[in-house]
Order: sequence, then structure tokens, then C-alpha cells
Amino acid sequence: MERSKVIIVGGGAAGMMAAITAAGNNKQVVLLEKQQCLGSKLRITGGGRCNITNIATPDKMMENVIRNKKFLFPSFHSMTSQDLMRILKSKGIPLKVEEEGKVFPESNKSEDIIDYFIEELNRLNVKVYLNNEVKNLIIEDNHLKGVVLANGKELTGDSVIIATGGQSYPYTGSTGDGYRLAKSIGHHIIPIRASLVPIIIEEKWIQDLMGISFDSVNIYLKEKKSNKQITSGGLIFTHFGISGPAVLRMSAHIAGYNNKEIPKLKIDFLPDLTEDSLHNILKEGIQNNRNKSLKATLSQYLPKNFIVYLLKHLEIDIEVELNHLQKQQRHRIVQLIKGLELTIKGLGGLKEAIITAGGISVKEINPNTMESKLLKGLFFCGEIIDVDALTGGFNLHIAFSTGYLAGQNV
Repeated sequence: MERSKVIIVGGGAAGMMAAITAAGNNKQVVLLEKQQCLGSKLRITGGGRCNITNIATPDKMMENVIRNKKFLFPSFHSMTSQDLMRILKSKGIPLKVEEEGKVFPESNKSEDIIDYFIEELNRLNVKVYLNNEVKNLIIEDNHLKGVVLANGKELTGDSVIIATGGQSYPYTGSTGDGYRLAKSIGHHIIPIRASLVPIIIEEKWIQDLMGISFDSVNIYLKEKKSNKQITSGGLIFTHFGISGPAVLRMSAHIAGYNNKEIPKLKIDFLPDLTEDSLHNILKEGIQNNRNKSLKATLSQYLPKNFIVYLLKHLEIDIEVELNHLQKQQRHRIVQLIKGLELTIKGLGGLKEAIITAGGISVKEINPNTMESKLLKGLFFCGEIIDVDALTGGFNLHIAFSTGYLAGQNV
């Protein structure tokens, strides 16, 4: 009996996982990649260190998914982070777990992960064609027959898996080709937005803070009735706004708003202190060290250059002594440190986005198989689907687990 032929479009994390999974199930697999090498985006993931997954349980992983988390229930349970780690360790790739459960190769080299996939592709006799872009799907009598390449050549197959990624970091080859292929058969594309990106701030004075960084802040979305969507972590002021881990995570939530609805941001620069505690620190300073300057007191908790700007912004003398600080001034200082409000102008673009929000509607994909509900034999996996998560290895695990599920079901 002749083995069924599977064509996989896209040689990133999802595509390579789909390829070795299908080939491991005795399928004849062809992997098409339009770039000169496999795993271009995987190569730069985690700053080149490759944050491959997170040790979180499937349920905890779903808590870190921003959009359409229920869709990922089958894939997260089909390949857990423990499953993935076990496979890599069995192939001689030592792994390590860092803060917040992030998993990296011990070598800190993404090349080790890419080399593993390439070795598996070779071992399983997957035919890999680089520099080959897919232009169209071949459909005859509502049946999928294969693909047409940019050079006009046709490849026939029983199944096609589209794993072309989103549109983030387009220089790695993620230019939205898969959306065009999906639309050609009637799939709906949820509008594409950048996610896990720096936030552009409306207030111009923010430029004066450029380069000032904080190890730990809390960021809130200030809505009409309450503050919600807290993210925590590092923050740095830039020439256009703010960046850093806490900011990138917040951008994932903001990506779900349209421009007219976006609320203001509220930043707490001392999340370990309550407002009352900060008030008490200033009041005790007045009682115990009346001649100590306000700047010196606050410098124990905040960057000095931030304090200088803070006092200048509040029109308070930089060298003012605590005993000359008025109650109203103290209140304004605490208010700004514990809740600086900023107006969101927008998000950074897709060129700098870690992940793409939006994509092929999950309503049109079977979550148990990754097969299109519109065309039998067509599958999707990875970033092309309308699912995205926070930083921490979750997005790469989405790619691996959906790729695995697609490869199992072709």
C-alpha cells in the first residue's frame, strides 16, 4: 500500500514539528520553506536562547493564553511541556528551567533545537525544499490535490498543512502568505495586530525619562469602573513610550481593544509598598531626620534620575528638606509613584512584535485535529491561527503542540 503524501508549507517550529510527527507515523512528507534555512524565527526566539516551553500544566498554560484559550485544550493535552522536554532530553539536549517556569536549552543556543529538528527530518526521510514559496492550493471538484509553487511547479499530495506563521518579524519570512491561501478557500481572517510589543505613549514629556528602568512595576488598565489586567515585571522608558517584560505582556491585552476603546495605563512604581506605607515613610522621615532631603529619602526606593524628573514635574524643589514638605505635596508624590497615568497612543508594529494577534478564525478549524472545517485534508498549525499568549514559552508551545496535533491527524 502506497504511503499517503503530506505537504507542509512553512519550516518554522510548528511546521517542523508537524513534519517529524507525520513522518514518524509512516507518512511520506514534503516540507516547503521559502527562506534559505529552516527555523528562521525559532533562531531568534528568547534573544537567541530559545524559550521552548514552560513547565506549567496544560491548565496553567491556558491561563496565559490571551485569545481563544479553549481552542487549545486538545493540543495542550496532546503534547504537554513535560512531553516535549522528555523528547528533547532523550535526544541528548539538556534543558534548564528559569524564573517563571521558562524552559531553555542548557547551552542557551537556539541552534541546538533547530539542529535536533533537522536531524529528525533527515532520519525520517522528510524531503525538505528550501527557497520554495507556495502560491496557490490545487483544488479539483472541492477536493484538495496539492500546491502550486512560485516557479509554477505543482506538487500533489493527500493532505496539506499550512504552518506559515503570522506577520511578526517579517524579515524571518512570516509575511502572511498562509492567510492568503486560507482566504482563497473561504476562511475568515480575524484582523491582524501586533502583540507582545512596546507601547507608544501620547504624553510628549515621556521622552525626558528615556533610558530610566525599573526591575519591578505593576501596570493596570484604568477602565471606567475599576483598574484591571495587572501585569508585573521590568519596565524601561523609551523615546516613544515604554517597553520591558511587564509592558510586552500588557500589550497583549491592549491588542484586543479597538483604538476608540483603549483605556489609560496606570503604573505603580513601588508595588511592594502600599500608599499608606509610602506616606508613613515620608512622615517618619520628617519626625526622625527633618533636615534630610526628599530626593535622598526617595533615592532609597527609586532611580535618582526618575526622582529628579518626578519632583520637577510636580514643581517641587529637588533639594527640599522633608520638614519643608507640605501635606498636599506629599500626597501628590505618593499619587504619582503609586499610580502614574499615561495615555496609550498605540502599539509598536509587526516588525518588532514577538507574536501576531489575530489570524484564521478558530471557529473554522477542528481543535481536536487542526483540520479545516471548510476543506477536507487541509490543516493549520502555529501562529497563523487566531490564538496568542503571554511571554514565557507559551507561544512556542502553541506552535509545537498544534504542529504535533496536525501531524498526528493527517
